[in-house]
Amino acid sequence: MSIKAVVFDAYGTLFDIQSVAEVTEEAFPGYGELITQIWRIKQLEYSWLRSLMRRYEDFSVVTRDSLVYTLRCLGLQSEPDAFERIMDKYLHLELYPDALATLAALRGKQLAILSNGSTEMLTTLVRNSGLMLDATISVDAQKIFKPAPEAYALIEQRLGAAPSDVLFVSSNPWDACGAKAFGLNVAWIERVTPEAMALACVENDVLPPLTMFKALRTQLDELGCEPDYRIRALAELPALVGAG
Repeated sequence: MSIKAVVFDAYGTLFDIQSVAEVTEEAFPGYGELITQIWRIKQLEYSWLRSLMRRYEDFSVVTRDSLVYTLRCLGLQSEPDAFERIMDKYLHLELYPDALATLAALRGKQLAILSNGSTEMLTTLVRNSGLMLDATISVDAQKIFKPAPEAYALIEQRLGAAPSDVLFVSSNPWDACGAKAFGLNVAWIERVTPEAMALACVENDVLPPLTMFKALRTQLDELGCEPDYRIRALAELPALVGAG
């Protein structure tokens, strides 16, 4: 595979969005995991709804609004300081354990992020994480969220690399499908297999929130777009592109 640029999704791909659960549990004991799952689901829904409605607001607004919704629908009230601590965690998300070593092994390729995150959110998050990238690309430039084609077009505009020369990496199935529909080479990180999901469902009489979230958000969508590669971890990428 002749690849000039490797472009990553940010949330859920390089950065573990579940790492926010520590802060939500501290603020709302017993609700932490449930908050994170509803929050993420509404965050994605609001990005897609705003794109369809042509009422774009950047991802910081979407993230804040979806957290307000989540707390309201659970009947939870927060002090302003606690709310801001939860929001601030999105600027300090933990990297997946293999992220730094993978990017180091891919040096020689153009490395970038393309994310729904706002420019300010991404710039701060990347700086706090210590990632070394050639570009951090926000959909703010097009004012429409992935998986809209206009969002993926930003890769060529920013990096000068044609879709055939780009490997796009995401663990989000909807994002992998959107990138493939646009014409990019796509590696989907399948961190949760159907077999693991089936086992989790069998072992629990009542599905816990994280299992429910995995059932809804981690399996490949039926959209007629298959990724070129299925991998289980970021660490598989250097061998895939012949780096190192």
